[in-house]
Amino acid sequence: MKHFDFITKIPNLGTPKIKSPLKGARFVDEASPATLMLTSGELTELDTDVLQKDFEKAGPRERVYFDTSKARCAIVTCGGICPGINDVIRAIVHEAHYHYGVRHVLGITNGLRGFIPKYGYDVKELTPDTVSHIHQFGGTILGSSRGLQDPEEIVDSLERLNINVLFVIGGDGAMRAAKSIVNAVSARKRNIAIIGIPKTIDNDINFITRSFGFDTAVEKAAEVIQCAHVEATGIDMGVGLVKLMGREAGFIAAQATLAMQEVNFLLVPEQPFTLTGPGGLLEAVESRLRARKHAIIVCAEGAGQDLLGGEIERDPSGNPKLGDICGLLVDQLEEYAQARNFEINLKFIDPSYLIRSVPANAGDRVYCGFLGQNAVHAAMAGKTGMVVSRLKSSMVHLPLDLVATERRRININSDWWSAVMEATGQHEYLK
Repeated sequence: MKHFDFITKIPNLGTPKIKSPLKGARFVDEASPATLMLTSGELTELDTDVLQKDFEKAGPRERVYFDTSKARCAIVTCGGICPGINDVIRAIVHEAHYHYGVRHVLGITNGLRGFIPKYGYDVKELTPDTVSHIHQFGGTILGSSRGLQDPEEIVDSLERLNINVLFVIGGDGAMRAAKSIVNAVSARKRNIAIIGIPKTIDNDINFITRSFGFDTAVEKAAEVIQCAHVEATGIDMGVGLVKLMGREAGFIAAQATLAMQEVNFLLVPEQPFTLTGPGGLLEAVESRLRARKHAIIVCAEGAGQDLLGGEIERDPSGNPKLGDICGLLVDQLEEYAQARNFEINLKFIDPSYLIRSVPANAGDRVYCGFLGQNAVHAAMAGKTGMVVSRLKSSMVHLPLDLVATERRRININSDWWSAVMEATGQHEYLK
């Protein structure tokens, strides 16, 4: 599929005929879409330099599809945790209960496994009281899991629970699962709305320019980089090596590098590098140490996998099982220094799970609130097979087909990446 030919129309369960229960809302006029000008620098997915496209605006509709006083909703969280999941859950529950009068919101526990009877997981009743303080904590109160589950069994559970709306909070794998659930629901001709809320700490979901939790992760990563800088400058010939999350995209590592302006070498999956020989990382670190007596290396976990050899295995969600690139870097740097007879004092810091398990910061909390509220607006209007997201400055609806096709990656030919490279100055060493 050529991305500039993509379709932005959102499926609808039927014609909304019921007057919205919202009071004083600023209703969206669907006849006036959000026309956005996008560039390949902003979206690496584009196959053209500039794209102008109409997108369906997010927000409340004057007419709703469901009788909201009788509607039953469910929320499921999938994949790895990240800051802000509880904030999204809380926003959905509050919007559904206080503004639409929805009496029943169920929490499906432990991801998509929670739908499958053989696992025997409980279902939680979510009310404003039960979610009142959850935004103060990281992770997800519902639990999560990885791996595919049979969409037919999931729809069986939705029917047993008499669910009208399912909110799926998860990454690209969860969005693909949501699409399969939409197909199964459609095949049975059931009126169940499936709404996705994209979640990935790596910020790598197709066409999602900002995923919730990303800003918090960058903020915490920047703090770690500062600590590594203190360690490296506190001893002669000190090297601080920081490992950050980023299986197939290095957005956290790159953004934190821009934030701190202390990093000398940034390694990401999108940019291959070599270890030995002229222009290799080992000689570059030596040159930096001899000139400045310290160095900071930030490495995304998926960088340099080609240097490790072997076949790539995948986890139950289809994510690559990564080799230990930082272990290789530590061994190679120490062996190289010994062979070249120069001192190196290396400090390795891996804060991966600390970064993703913290509560959301204020900026992410605001964004999570918008996502939860607009997800409920879309669901009550009978929208389905879609996700809610911010594209540029607009909150819009995007088809699941668009976000579930592939992963977003850093465009190493963009102005943003050029700014990252200027911040590190590594082009002076890695020639």
